[in-house]
Amino acid sequence: MAKTEHKNAFRPRKIEKPAKKKRSFSKFRVLNQKVNVGSSLHSIVDGSFLTRSNLIKQVPFLLVITLIGVFYIANSYNAEKTIIEITKTKRELEELRFEYITTKSNLMYHSKQSEVASKLKNTGVKESLVPPVKIYVKAEENGQ
Repeated sequence: MAKTEHKNAFRPRKIEKPAKKKRSFSKFRVLNQKVNVGSSLHSIVDGSFLTRSNLIKQVPFLLVITLIGVFYIANSYNAEKTIIEITKTKRELEELRFEYITTKSNLMYHSKQSEVASKLKNTGVKESLVPPVKIYVKAEENGQ
């Protein structure tokens, strides 16, 4: 018995942890008290929010929401219009690119030496058989 008393005398006390607090949503409670969500929801359901005094309070908010809606719709129309213009421009660019390639290939074909010679055959102009020669001019010392 003495041993057990001795153990109990030196055994450190258990430190009690404070009890866990229940999660409190105090911020939401404050918000609910200020906005009074329950009564707001009730007024929407029963239609009392449409009374004259409440409706007058909501007019600036409704105007802002309407203005934002109009800007949103205008922005979406503008974006669609821009996309259509981009598509048309891409299509036109592709057409012009094809026209450029066709014109370039026609020019290459018509500027070949054999094509030029065949076109000029009827006019009397003939192809020179003598190769071109460089002409060297000696510079005079007088400066003339």
